[in-house]
Amino acid sequence: MSQSNNVSNARKLAEAAVMLAVATVLSMLKLLDLPYGGSVTIASMLPVIIIAYRHGARLGLLTGFVFGIIQQLLGLKTLSYVTTWQSILAVIILDYLVAFMVLGLGGMFKKIHSQSTALLCGTVFVCILRYLCHVISGATVWAGLSIPTNAALIYSIGYNATYMIPETIVTAILAYYVGSILDFRNDTITRIKPSEKAGLPVLKWIGGLFIAAALVFDVRTIFAHLQNGETGEFDATGFASVDWKIILIVSCIAIVAALILFMVPFGKKNKD
Repeated sequence: MSQSNNVSNARKLAEAAVMLAVATVLSMLKLLDLPYGGSVTIASMLPVIIIAYRHGARLGLLTGFVFGIIQQLLGLKTLSYVTTWQSILAVIILDYLVAFMVLGLGGMFKKIHSQSTALLCGTVFVCILRYLCHVISGATVWAGLSIPTNAALIYSIGYNATYMIPETIVTAILAYYVGSILDFRNDTITRIKPSEKAGLPVLKWIGGLFIAAALVFDVRTIFAHLQNGETGEFDATGFASVDWKIILIVSCIAIVAALILFMVPFGKKNKD
């Protein structure tokens, strides 16, 4: 019995290591990289969330913690902007260790019958927790550095939302999709049979990706003008130079395209 448990634990650790490697690679594939930290990746959090869903919070939190250490090592340059050891410690804890460790709670909705819905809910929940960690860090540690001292909390809420909202949408869409085609509830990951699938139509997935892509484009376009070219500091006057027309056009096209794609399956169903 003990030997069986050891084999099982070794398999779980090996799986967590593989998922950590996948998450690290995905974290380097950035769709958007903001000037003061924060980025939109190709669902780099999802592998950790899947580990939490498959094997529980203990291994999930450990995997998230290690993922936070890896992200800190990849982002060592961030620490050069803070001046005191207290600030460095706070950045490491809030922006990395805790912010990514909370991904280990992504399996807390496992009791929901629909696996895809459970992964979706878990993803949104841990993304909110991670967002709160970054907001607290921005309003305290980064106030006066990369975030204006005046109204630091408001700016931190807005700034961190600009990358966490698209990141959450991209991760949630992929979590729901992956959860509808692969079964993570058994020891071995298997493909869900067509008769067991209860996911959204493909056209709706494409509609969601349209919205996510438009959000990434809008954020990239806006924040490219909010950093002073000479000092590198935040410059609110840059809002005036933003091409709001192109943002409006891209957003409207994405919304209209998404609405059309969302409505198509219903139209076919009613016709039949």
